[in-house]
Amino acid sequence: MNRKNHEIELGTQIKRSTDIILNVFFIIVAIACLYPLFLVLGVSLTDEMAIRLHGYHLIPKQFSLEAYKFVLKNGTAVARGYLNTIIVTLVGSTLGLFIMAMYAYPLSRDDFKYKGIFNFIVVFTMLFNGGMVPHYIIYVNVLHIKDKLIALVLLWIFNAFYVMIIRTFYKSNVPKSLIEAAQIDGAGEFYTFFKIVMPLAKPALATVFMFSMLVYWNDWFGPYLYIMSEKKFNLQYLMYRIEQNIQMLARISGVPDPSAIANLPSEGARMAMAIVGIGPVILAYPFFQRYFERGITLGATKE
Repeated sequence: MNRKNHEIELGTQIKRSTDIILNVFFIIVAIACLYPLFLVLGVSLTDEMAIRLHGYHLIPKQFSLEAYKFVLKNGTAVARGYLNTIIVTLVGSTLGLFIMAMYAYPLSRDDFKYKGIFNFIVVFTMLFNGGMVPHYIIYVNVLHIKDKLIALVLLWIFNAFYVMIIRTFYKSNVPKSLIEAAQIDGAGEFYTFFKIVMPLAKPALATVFMFSMLVYWNDWFGPYLYIMSEKKFNLQYLMYRIEQNIQMLARISGVPDPSAIANLPSEGARMAMAIVGIGPVILAYPFFQRYFERGITLGATKE
């Protein structure tokens, strides 16, 4: 009895020690992930001259809001960039989610006659693609959607890897008996999909939706290729232009004297734009966090 109690006590101590080690490890990982964000915030709140003299510091050497005042001096450009980004992100992510979810559904059904063909199409596009030049030619010369926001929507509307995640989640978490029961009751395929399958697949769909939102939100290369009008720039491409050309920031902010560019908060302005751009993503993440673990672990299991 004493030996058994000793083993139980030893097991409890090992578990407690393991929990402490894991907690310390994940605290370190969390700090490592959060440190760059707080560093960017600290630099954005630092006076430009202090940045040039002392470099980047987590705590501002000399506190200043000039970077945010400068970035937001012409709020129209930033607000328009936000609006374009939000429109493209919501429309593209929502439409893409429905397309990928509907494409994945027949692939998860064993009674779908052409499953092998459509599955091959998805897998093939994961391994090979036509490249940037054919893609650009189709957008510009065939679809004629250059300098239109629809070009940014179509750019990331379909992802073969996300289709595989959703398909596997369907197979793992939607019982065949439930679908068969719905068919016996006279339910059609669309009713079964929207009323039965999709509610059961919320974790996978929410995970894919959030990942798609991040791709759309962080996209700057798409506008670089297809958008010409400044009024249609998204927020990330506006940040890219700021990084590449501080004179553009001076122009949209109404700085009349070119000699004043030397005194502009260039480094602070870049960091301020990063903070301004990341805000909505941080706010949206908590609403999807509860779906992430289940959506990834169950939806990504190997068949």
